[in-house]
Amino acid sequence: MSEEKKGFWGRLVAGLSKTRDNIVSGIDSIFHGFTNIDDDFYEELEEILIMGDLGVHATMDIIEDLKEKVKKNHIKEPVDCKEFLIESIKEQMDVGQAAYEFEHKTSVVLVIGVNGVGKTTTIGKLAGKLREQGKKVVLAAADTFRAAAGEQLKEWANRAEADLIGGQEGSDPAAVVYDAVAATKSRKADVLLVDTAGRLHNKKNLMEELRKINRVLEREYPEAHRETLIVLDGTTGQNALAQAKEFKDVTDISGIVLTKMDGTAKGGIAVAIQAELGIPVKYIGVGESIDDLQKFNSDDFVNALFTTEE
Repeated sequence: MSEEKKGFWGRLVAGLSKTRDNIVSGIDSIFHGFTNIDDDFYEELEEILIMGDLGVHATMDIIEDLKEKVKKNHIKEPVDCKEFLIESIKEQMDVGQAAYEFEHKTSVVLVIGVNGVGKTTTIGKLAGKLREQGKKVVLAAADTFRAAAGEQLKEWANRAEADLIGGQEGSDPAAVVYDAVAATKSRKADVLLVDTAGRLHNKKNLMEELRKINRVLEREYPEAHRETLIVLDGTTGQNALAQAKEFKDVTDISGIVLTKMDGTAKGGIAVAIQAELGIPVKYIGVGESIDDLQKFNSDDFVNALFTTEE
């Protein structure tokens, strides 16, 4: 395991400790508390998973899958179910390699999400990651409603050595994107990352704004691969799921970035969102530094969740 990977694994294990206490200790007590695998056993297990924010939809699928595995492998002891349960959760969450196509193409990544979820920080970290791969990156500060957003993005752009195209506060976001596309083309950049305003309470405006941005991109940059990532705050649990649903009504979302996973007992939400919306979690953040944003790997996530810290 590379040093960076090892460091992130350690932070993931530590970061999921609250979620682990919330879900895994309950699961273990069921495995050890039951002598038979019966309806009561499955019911208790179901309750723990739902309470752990895995969501009803994902939980039902996981339990059904587990029942089949138990039957097929003639498992009699509850304790012997654990590995199969872990396997079922992983299968629910696997995103596959196609999830990161945009890294290898000329692409535009639109980043959406409400204010306060860590959207601007995520864009900065993503820019840093792409720069590490030797990519040329342009950032578009199309969140022109929040004065601090542009400043914050500027700091990240400097840190990631990316070019920043910004509008004045209150300027038209679509016009910023238009300028950013022109800059991306003339500088022969690989990826254009677009920060957008995070207003959900006024869905109509948001819808109109995203539509305008999308129109500019379709007209000015049709050859670019398109990606729309929604940033969600892991600490908000079911509320994050509700936000994702609202944004999904407004625009096509291709992936999810879950931030602040190190501060939450609701880490199971990663499973729920994917199952409920059919949108893969592509990145996960477990801290403040640039290395704390990593590609989501269902094996790592579930293993870290079930790891007993030494």
